[in-house]
Amino acid sequence: MNNDSVVKLSSKSKLVEGYKSEMSVRHFHSFHMDEPEELGGTDSAPNPMEYVLSSLAGCESVMIKMIAKELEIDVTSLEIETVGEIDIRGLQGVEGVNPHFQSVQQKLTFGISSGKEKVDQLLDEVKRRCPAYNLIKDAGVPIEMEHQVH
Repeated sequence: MNNDSVVKLSSKSKLVEGYKSEMSVRHFHSFHMDEPEELGGTDSAPNPMEYVLSSLAGCESVMIKMIAKELEIDVTSLEIETVGEIDIRGLQGVEGVNPHFQSVQQKLTFGISSGKEKVDQLLDEVKRRCPAYNLIKDAGVPIEMEHQVH
């Protein structure tokens, strides 16, 4: 592997109180993570796994725009709704229950002015090249992706 093509990413986390953490990344404003009250938090911020789902959708959005440009597809709008299912028994240490997502479902809604016939090709490439998608898929989590084009 060419070392010039490897990029290091980093973040910092500081426990604030209870389950609430303050996260910082590069020069951006810090943000918080917490847990819902039913899991012992104060529900003052999204939980880490909600950020994972948001990261998946954000990464796919970037890849969709990047690959659409390569395929000469004009994406005018995009919304991604992502739902993940977690069995909290895994978090509680129950033997044989994975603590990560059991499944992820996504609904993508596109506005496309040209290149609609290439949407399946676009999504195949996104599934192949999106780092967040592949991280979750490689953990053995099934990802269902349905789409609509307007």
